[in-house]
Order: sequence, then structure tokens, then C-alpha cells
Amino acid sequence: MEVPLLYEIVIIFLLSIVVTIICNRLKLPATVGFLLTGVLCGPSLLGIVSNREAIDHVAEIGVAMLLFTIGMELSGEALNRLKRPVFLGGSLQIGLTVLAVTSLTLLQGGAWQTGVFWGCLVALSSSAIVLRIMQERGTTNTPNGHLSLAILVFQDIMVAPMLLCVPLLAGKLELSLTNMFFSILWVALVLGGVLLFARLGLNKLMEAVVRTRTREILLLTTLGLCMGMALLTSALGLSLSLGAFLAGLLLARSQYSMSVISGILPYRDVFMSLFFISVGMMLDVNFFGQHFLQIIFNTLLFIVIKSLLTLPAVLVQGYPLRTGILTSLSLAQVGEFSFVLAASGLAAGLFDMEAYQNFLAMSVLTMMLTPGLIAAAPRLADLVAGWRNEKQLEREEEKAEAQACTLEDHLIIIGFGISGKHLAHVARESRIPYTVLEMNPETVSRYKDKEPIAHGDASQPVVLEHLGVENARVLAIIISDPAAVRAITIEARRFNPNLYIVARTRFVTEVAPLRRLGANDVIAEEFETSIEVFSRVLTQYLVPRQDIDTFAARIRQENYRMIRRLSNAVDPLDELVSRLPDMGVQAMRLAAESPLCSQTLLQSRLRQKYGVTVVAIHRHGEVQASPGPETRFEPEDIVYLFGKTDKLYAIKPLFSGPRKEHAAAAESKPATA
Repeated sequence: MEVPLLYEIVIIFLLSIVVTIICNRLKLPATVGFLLTGVLCGPSLLGIVSNREAIDHVAEIGVAMLLFTIGMELSGEALNRLKRPVFLGGSLQIGLTVLAVTSLTLLQGGAWQTGVFWGCLVALSSSAIVLRIMQERGTTNTPNGHLSLAILVFQDIMVAPMLLCVPLLAGKLELSLTNMFFSILWVALVLGGVLLFARLGLNKLMEAVVRTRTREILLLTTLGLCMGMALLTSALGLSLSLGAFLAGLLLARSQYSMSVISGILPYRDVFMSLFFISVGMMLDVNFFGQHFLQIIFNTLLFIVIKSLLTLPAVLVQGYPLRTGILTSLSLAQVGEFSFVLAASGLAAGLFDMEAYQNFLAMSVLTMMLTPGLIAAAPRLADLVAGWRNEKQLEREEEKAEAQACTLEDHLIIIGFGISGKHLAHVARESRIPYTVLEMNPETVSRYKDKEPIAHGDASQPVVLEHLGVENARVLAIIISDPAAVRAITIEARRFNPNLYIVARTRFVTEVAPLRRLGANDVIAEEFETSIEVFSRVLTQYLVPRQDIDTFAARIRQENYRMIRRLSNAVDPLDELVSRLPDMGVQAMRLAAESPLCSQTLLQSRLRQKYGVTVVAIHRHGEVQASPGPETRFEPEDIVYLFGKTDKLYAIKPLFSGPRKEHAAAAESKPATA
């Protein structure tokens, strides 16, 4: 039995494997490999695919699944923060683009209808490519990632009105106010019914499915909800991907959301690969060769114009220029829904076949260039930010001096997400002076009366001066933008060589570069998560907490010692300092239940038994440095201990008690050894 579509898909997959491996050797993203596979399979070269329309339909499912998983990953708080960027940033981006392209068309003697149509084509960007690359690079949760997602969501919402405008612009459709009213009413009723189901019945349905403990049923339910919502919005004249995105948002509110997302990821990746391949098939290589220079010029002009028109949509929301440049370059490509819009425009006679082929060639080329643009965007943003004139810098410096931070020996927190809020809370409870810098203007507005928070880009030297970095003791960088973390570390270390810099990063591979740039401590999320996982597992096996803490300390030591070897220190002094993290000073509060209470320092034998040295005791507001052997411990003493990190972790239970358990532990310790 012959299955032509299956034969073509198998050939496409085998060819994509070869092309993607070659691209990987050339350090090109997999997305480019899939696009090139599509070009090879297309009718202008090998002509492997005869039924490209079927491939396109299958590929559209991949876009829907991508938006579904993006919706699943959005929390309620994140979605609430995106309201303003979606409607303000998205409407401004599309409005400016349509207005500018229409004006250019009129200046060239074209009709305004053609200008509006081309403006709609240019305004849309590729959700599939941008969100996929951001997920791979780990920048989805950065301000750039949030703004890009917000604008892309608004573009998806506007696909239906744009498609409706095509026959209107071509003069082939008359739409009465009555029909428009009933259409809007029907959409509102259907979406209202969906929201009612999500609130009243979705959790019950998911609970019944999860109780079956059958993975296949859970997967079928997930796909059914995703594709069902996509088909519903498609029937209402909206895009498939918008419906899938809404389905993801609804499921994200469910308590079983994490059980859902893992099953659909492999299917999403397969369908997304077909989408990129289908886009590559659209390119006519012969036409591209004949009009090579014109297409290259149009592509470069398109990227410049679209980036400049997207920039105000970011800046008007209060974000710095660097974030605006990153977002603008991320969205500087043609969107997948532009192909649907272009096909409708060709059928309606809004442009001819030559213009259509020009558009296709430019579209595929912008999509291929997108990974490189996103990779180069941070360097370009830093370069443009450095071109500000001297007068502007002088004005900023004068303003910074007038509003200079009066704090000393304080903590600076960069980023006010969950980690930043927790750090600010414990700093406030511990009476540590601190100040916060956040780049999201909405967050600053929400907390300006509750926290010492300011808005700005910490990678700019003037901003760090305003925060009093020269007089600060600790700088905590808790943001998700790797390039910004590196830039902040460099500038902060330049201002204050004695500053203690703690930086958060996602991956262990980023720890060594940050330490070379001047960070004292780098917390890798994936590494700390692994420690938390084995700690929870060992707890279930009733392994003593002291042993778990010792394991964790030893693994931290071994890991960060390996990272320091990768840092390639060349200065003997730097090499000596790099060993210090193996040792440390830890403050311990002595509980009333501790067996150390009423003992003298000599009787406690802390150095002989536990390998730590008491360097000071804080009691009744006074610090006693280098206490003598007859010094007696008292409840609520804060004891400062010096020793190896694993020893300091292991001794914690001794200071907290209770007495009986620790006495038993002290007696059994020598026997175990």
C-alpha cells in the first residue's frame, strides 16, 4: 500500500538529519538547517515534495503547539504583567509599521490600499522562530523575552482583522454594521463559554484523567484541548495558534499543568521542524538567483525599517535603549501568518506574482538571518548605547550626583523577581540597608511606595554610581539576561575592587566566565537544583540531615574547584585568593537547647572534634574578638567560626540542639570513624 505523504515526510526527515549535522559543524542553529532542507526539497531544486499543501497544514500544527507550550509556561503574575506590553506595545508596533509603509507607498505613487496591505505583511513577525530561539538560549524570562512575546501575541490577535481587511482593501466585500455586530457577539459568547468551562469544569476533567494513571489518556486529553481550542478560534476567523495559546493559558491555571507539558514537547518539536522545512520550500531558487541583488537590498532595508519601527513600542513603556534594540532585532523578520495573508492578497489582486515571489524570497531570507541577528543583538546594543554624546552623559552624571545614594556598606539588588523579593525581605528583617534596581517599569511602579526601588539599566556606569556601588559591600545580580549579568559584573568590579559580587546564572558553563570577569560567587540554577533533588531523595531514605549537608558541601567544593581550574588564573595572588572559597567564616546563633551552652571554649573542643575555630563572639551588642579558652558560651550568642565549608555545614546541628540527639551523635561519631 502506497502512502505518498508518508514517503515524502521520511525523505524530508532523512535529508534534514544530514543538513542539520552539517550546520551544527558550522555552528549554525538547527533552525537554519531545517530552512535549508526545505529549500533543497522544494520544487526549484530536488522537487521531492509534490503535495506541499499537506505539509503546510501539518506544519501549522507545530506553530499551534509552540504557542500552547508558551501559554503553559506563563504564570498568572507573568500574564498580568504582560497586559500593558501586549496592547500598548503591540498596537503601537503594528500601527507605526502600517503607517510608515503606507506613507512610503504613497510617496512612490502607489495606492493607499496597497500600502496598508504591505504594512500588514511587514508588521507580522514569526512566533515560531523567535520563541524557539529564545527557549534554546534561555532568554524567555528576560525583559526582551517578555516584550517579544507580548508583541507576538498581539500580532496573532490581529491576524483575523487583517485577513478581513484583504477583500475590503481589494473592493470585493461589503460588510454591514449588523453583520459585524453579530460576528463580534458570537465570538464573545463562544469565548465566554470557554472561560466558564475553564473555571468550572477544567480542573474536574483533569483530575478524572490524572486519576486513571494512564499516560496515553493524559496525552490525548492535552492534544484534544489544544487542537480543539485551536479549531474553535479558527472557526471564529482567528488563527489556530492563538487558540492553542489560549488553551495553554487555561491549562496553566490547573493544578495538573506540570503533568501535561512534558508529554507534548516531543510532538511539538517534530511538527515545528516540519514548519521550518515548509517555509524553506517556498523559496524559488531560480527567481532568487535572477534578482539576487534586489532581494538582498530589500531584505536589509526591511530589517532596518522594521527594527526602527519596533523600537518606539518598547521605549514608550519605559524600558532602556538596550532592551529596545534587543527586542527590535528579535522581531525583524517576516511572520508565518504573513504567508497566509500574502496568498489572500495575491488572490484578491493586491499585488502580482513577481511581487509575491519577491516577498517570499525576502521572507525566507529574514527568517534564516534571525538566529544570527538575535545572537549579535547584545553586541550591537552595547555599541549603540556607547554612542551617546558627551553632553547627554554630562547631564546624566550631574543628575546622578544630585540624587547620589547616601547609603554605605549596603546591599544592591539587581532584579526584583522572586529571588530579589526574597533577598529584600531577609535583608529588611536582618536590618541590612539595601536598594533595589529593576528594569520593568510596571514592577517599579507597583513597589515604589513599599521598597527602596529604582528603575534603570545596571549595565550603565551612571546607574551604578547612582546606586552607590563605590560604597556598597555586596552586589546581588538576580536577572535572567546572561549578557547583562556579564556587563554589570565588569562595570561594578571597575568601580569597586572590594565589592562582593554574587551573580545568578542558569547553567554551570556560565560560572567560570563570570568568575573571570570579577564575580565572587556565581550560583548556577541547574547545579543548585540537582543538590536540592538529591537532598529530598536522601531525606526520604532517612539519611541524617548532617550527612546530607556534608554531601552537599563536598559536592559544592568539588564542583566549584573544577570551575576555578577552568578559569585559567595567571596571577599567583589570584591563584591564592581562588582557594579561599574552600574556607570561610560562618555566623552561628547558639540555641538554648544546644549542648554547648554553659561550656567553655576549651571544654567544647570544637577545633579537635569538628575542625573549626572560633574567631569571635557577638553578645549583648558587643563583639569579643579572639575569645580565650575560658570564655563560656551563653544562649543567643552569635559565634563566628572559621574553617572548611563542609565542616561549617556539618556543625550547624550542634548549635541548634536538641541536647540529647547531639550528645548521641557526638558519642557515635568516633565509633563510625
